[in-house]
Amino acid sequence: MKIFLDTANLESIKKFNDMGLLDGITTNPSLLSKEKGNPKDAMEEITKIIKGDVSLEVVSTEYSGMMEEGKRLREYGDNVVVKVPMTPDGLKACKSLSSEGIPVNVTLIFSPNQALLAAKSGAKYVSPFIGRLDDIGEDGMHLIKEIKEIFSNYNFGTEILVASIRHPVHVIDAAKIGADVVTLPPAVLDKMMKHPLTKIGLENFLADWEKLKAGNPDIKI
Repeated sequence: MKIFLDTANLESIKKFNDMGLLDGITTNPSLLSKEKGNPKDAMEEITKIIKGDVSLEVVSTEYSGMMEEGKRLREYGDNVVVKVPMTPDGLKACKSLSSEGIPVNVTLIFSPNQALLAAKSGAKYVSPFIGRLDDIGEDGMHLIKEIKEIFSNYNFGTEILVASIRHPVHVIDAAKIGADVVTLPPAVLDKMMKHPLTKIGLENFLADWEKLKAGNPDIKI
């Protein structure tokens, strides 16, 4: 399963990319608005840091605007995936951009029907927002199961990009189902690396090493 970071924060991107954890990045206007400086500079820098796919989102809601913005976003790099909303105009733009060789991520997916239509339109990725479904009392992970079953039945090449992840358990559940990608806020990826027993074990090892050095001052590893 591929791991994308859901952020426009360059510090976080560099941090996790240096660990070899990142297969790509997803951004949106909300994430870009949280960062200082010119968003154009941020998008350009992200596409240089990350070798994998970088989703950059259009803000137009009608077809011609999406096409214009999508082509302009693609100029940031060959690894740019244009993100469009799950709307009739979004699907039309998805079809057109995909036919021109520009990969598309259809976002704001909340039902199996929407995912099916996006795949039919040629999307490289569909982005179901599981956390937002959980927030209104629905089972977001059940949606991933349904999409996975449908895509498997018909051998769609579209990848399931699980979005709106709230905690590490979402990641494990998505991996068990066989989702292609999860996109995570930096805070969730941080939590995935941590376990109290790891911390305790390391503290014990270091304490024992100090005792060993006390009796053997010349010892080195």
